[in-house]
Amino acid sequence: MQRIAQDWLVLTQLTNHSGTAVGIVMALQFGPPLILMPIAGMAVDHFDRRRILLITQSAMALCALILGLLVIAGQITLWAVYIFAGAIGCISAFDSPARQTFFAELVGDEDLPNAVALNASIFNSAQLIGPAISGILISIIGVGWVFIINALSFAGVIISLLVMRVHEFCKIQKTVAIKGGILEGFKYIKIRPDIFIALLMLFIIGTYGLNFPIFISTMSLIVFQGGAHLYGILSSMMAIGSVVGALYVAGRKAPNLNTLVISSFGFGIAGVLAAVMPNGITFGLMLLVLGTMSQIFTTSANGFVQLSTAPMMRGRIMAIYIGIFFGCTPLGAPLMGSIADRFGPRWSLGAGACAGFIAGLIGLIFKLRKNNIDTLWYKDHQ
Repeated sequence: MQRIAQDWLVLTQLTNHSGTAVGIVMALQFGPPLILMPIAGMAVDHFDRRRILLITQSAMALCALILGLLVIAGQITLWAVYIFAGAIGCISAFDSPARQTFFAELVGDEDLPNAVALNASIFNSAQLIGPAISGILISIIGVGWVFIINALSFAGVIISLLVMRVHEFCKIQKTVAIKGGILEGFKYIKIRPDIFIALLMLFIIGTYGLNFPIFISTMSLIVFQGGAHLYGILSSMMAIGSVVGALYVAGRKAPNLNTLVISSFGFGIAGVLAAVMPNGITFGLMLLVLGTMSQIFTTSANGFVQLSTAPMMRGRIMAIYIGIFFGCTPLGAPLMGSIADRFGPRWSLGAGACAGFIAGLIGLIFKLRKNNIDTLWYKDHQ
């Protein structure tokens, strides 16, 4: 709900329909994980992840509360939104890797891929409901009260963390102090080309293809001449596809690079088709497919990277993963916003879709080269 309210606040109240401004907000909110990943990775590997989550969730609740009060009081400015977006981004730099690696403590490695996928389905179910409700509430009670409601919702998360039975957690090997810190994570990736390729594909799609707030908001407002209701409904359509994609991954075995390659190409095809849809209905239907493909890719990448990483290195590798997943989208957000402003939202979405084709091609080349190397090795040892 807050994401929709924040984008709509910037797009309709604080600017004159500026996709660039929305891109800047995204950059400030999702950029800090990329900058802070060395500290965040070490913190997650060394300290109690449940305690980290209690701190980060409380801090994000406070940010939402203050932001809502500023809007209601009529004191909100674009710069204030920028500041709070940056603050939430800094908090998320620690919250996201802590949550992702916390799954293993709750269920263990054997059920980790299913836990990651089920978590994604729950997350996207919330995204399915939230945007639609947010669009309605923005029209009825205003943007500020949506922020207040979001702040109150954190109580459920904090209470859940407090009542967990800690003695039933799965024991995860904690790392000792290692000279070099996060550099050890990059060294680990260097000797694991499969993990490197998965992260490279994520970087490309994340930087240019996952700027959905820009794509959907500008298409809703500029192309289809809709309001907050249409934005919320289209975001919910995207979330429906995401739930389908997450449940698909949850029902399968451990993900592999083949899944990443296929879903990358699927993402590109769905994005191109969505960009040329003639009306809001057909665009929404294509968002279902785009959401499915994007969720299959990101959820599979998450499970693949975690399961391919030694437990004692998992915090740092997942900090790098989160830094790429959240931190690199802002690198492309201003560019995607500028394309939408200058050439139109359809061209912006089409450019983002091309990232899927590029990432899929990189993964496919790696697979073919690896298969050739494995074949030559097999022949040499006959």
